[in-house]
Amino acid sequence: MSNYVPVNREKRAELLAEVGLSLDQLYAHIPEELKVQRDQIKFMADKPLDEMSLRNYFAEAAALNKTVEHYDSYLGGGYYDHYVPAAVHHIISRQEFLTSYTPYQQEISQGTLQATFEWQTYICRLTGMDVSNSSMYDGATAAAEAALMAFREKRKAKKIWLSAGLNPHYLETVATYLTAQGLEYEVGDLDQHGQSQHSFPKGKDYAAFMVQSPNFYGIVEDLDQLVASAHNQGALAIAVCDPLSLALLKSPGESGCDIVVGEAQALGGGLNYGGPSLGYMTCTQALVRKIPGRICGQTVDADGNRAYVLTLQAREQHIRRERATSNICTAQALLATQATIYMSLMGQDGLREVAAQSADKARYLHDKLVATGLFTSLYDQPFFREFAVKADASIDLKALNKALIDECILGGIVLEDNVWLLAATEKKSQAKMDRFVAVVEKLARKEA
Repeated sequence: MSNYVPVNREKRAELLAEVGLSLDQLYAHIPEELKVQRDQIKFMADKPLDEMSLRNYFAEAAALNKTVEHYDSYLGGGYYDHYVPAAVHHIISRQEFLTSYTPYQQEISQGTLQATFEWQTYICRLTGMDVSNSSMYDGATAAAEAALMAFREKRKAKKIWLSAGLNPHYLETVATYLTAQGLEYEVGDLDQHGQSQHSFPKGKDYAAFMVQSPNFYGIVEDLDQLVASAHNQGALAIAVCDPLSLALLKSPGESGCDIVVGEAQALGGGLNYGGPSLGYMTCTQALVRKIPGRICGQTVDADGNRAYVLTLQAREQHIRRERATSNICTAQALLATQATIYMSLMGQDGLREVAAQSADKARYLHDKLVATGLFTSLYDQPFFREFAVKADASIDLKALNKALIDECILGGIVLEDNVWLLAATEKKSQAKMDRFVAVVEKLARKEA
């Protein structure tokens, strides 16, 4: 694909006019306050730029971007700053992997099929589940597809129960999917410990109970209780899990979960300014024919050699549209391959070490912040890599985050009721965290 675009503004207007549209109509849905005006952009208010000047302009603009290589980041909320070994980038950049993000004719390449099969194998080992598909677009769409999958299995069910501990983006995505199909859902509150089990509903008209563990606040949920309560009501148990946490925690498969989904960005994926990311979906063998997307299987060819094939392709491209389980979940094949490379390089011990360091460093940071007297724990249960603290009423967390930027620090996510959500990974040194706490204390006390 060339980076030279020969279609100018006049030609675009002409093309749009052919279908009865104008350029302004394409952007009509964007609120005016979010639109950047021409005279606000450097150079653009004067005259068109020649090619060399235009390249220089964008190079200068791109240099304004700052990443976690420039800033000490404590942001989490679903995307985490883990170290990615150089070998991962080297291998995934090889010519063999230079393809579209999702191969539309995967079955013509044994190498692509094998990479997908290895991905499925690793994810099944981490989650303790029987079956994995070839990946999903992200954790949010994986959760939404899991909800639809539950309704396909429990055809007489009227609604699904969702924990308030789900990532808010996941909740919003699930709600959008279900509402569009006329399906109902309920959201249960967390208790004073940041857990869900107290609000599990009673009744036989639920398709599934869905709980995230560790949840949005980093709290580890009791999946044994989820499974017992869901199955007692005749519902499926759906767990949304960070796969890295499963290097330390009891697997959801051991607890008896029926469907396990989540976001796998932490497995060797970069932050990518918030995307693209990588979703995964697993289930029990009993539900294999309800799972959306592709599944790669292993077999032997006519000569008895090992071979890989696509099987159970329940998409509208392969079967009658009305029988398709989904029409969007092709796969994130390139990122799934990248995650597979990461897991194979790290191995079981390496993944456990990354998870353990993330958990320990988050606990260290939490305790140091609480020791300042400016913050208190929001919840008192074990957490993984992420935690929430409530700031003193005198602290404006948004102003604090803004001041931290001047110190080359990215603070946590500001939530309601003056709550700060922070994350720490294996990349954090004690010196970095001590400096962070010292700067926070200095700025907070100055502000107060």
